[in-house]
Amino acid sequence: MNEADYKELKKGGMMRQAEAGLFSVRLHVVGGRLDTTQLRAIHDAADRFGRGEVHLTSRQGVEIPNVRQDSLSALKEFLSPSGVGVGVCGPTVRTVTACQGCRVCPSGVIDSPELADAADRAFYGKPVPHKFKIGVSGCVNNCMKAEENDAGIKGWIEPRWERGPCTLCGVCAAVCPTKAIATAEDGSLTVDLDLCIGCGDCIVSCPSGGMREARRGYRLFAGGKFGRKPFLGKRILGVLTTKEEAMAAITAVLEFFRAHGKPRERFGDTLERTGFDALERRVKEVTGL
Repeated sequence: MNEADYKELKKGGMMRQAEAGLFSVRLHVVGGRLDTTQLRAIHDAADRFGRGEVHLTSRQGVEIPNVRQDSLSALKEFLSPSGVGVGVCGPTVRTVTACQGCRVCPSGVIDSPELADAADRAFYGKPVPHKFKIGVSGCVNNCMKAEENDAGIKGWIEPRWERGPCTLCGVCAAVCPTKAIATAEDGSLTVDLDLCIGCGDCIVSCPSGGMREARRGYRLFAGGKFGRKPFLGKRILGVLTTKEEAMAAITAVLEFFRAHGKPRERFGDTLERTGFDALERRVKEVTGL
């Protein structure tokens, strides 16, 4: 097989193995969710076309290794009725990852699978200068490591202090993990939103109702990556209060990458050249957020 032919296969999620003539086939699994019909189809495909085993990837994906080149097309056709497609590689938007979100997890603030499905439908497989990963964490526990994605979303609760019911007991300041809450000389409380990580612990712990929820929603992190040169993405914009706002922001981030990224340059490296401020200004201009 020449390199041009292999590149086409790789774009379709079929990766050459060390053992000649064999491929590991990456499947398209959004947010790590598979129903039992799909699991049975993957099980049967691994038995029929591989060696009866699968590999679970670090990004919630599934790969079927040890597939012969002449079986690749048949494997795709076999899986198709179950709704399981193949993944993508190369300079494209990869499968979107997500936690279980607020419908399952007691800590969840946002519906992570819902946003992941919407983002995957809109962006999956679309061309970009280099691979681009999107991950959605439903809360600040950050199981999907938002800062390690090119575009990462994290569920967020922003607190608001109200003097009336507050007894100045100090519990909110004591439980705050970043010491974002302080008492001013006039006896009022201040919340430093730059330090706040949106956990909501101060609200849950408040015995009087003086610390309340101002808003909840989505925080966007841009430019993260791991691998050979890990880099944590940075937070941009304020709290996005709807799924539509989050989608608009991610769309604008991708447009910025397409406009300023160089071939084979990860988004974080692009931002090191342009500055994160340039990205944030552009996203605000485009979205009005």
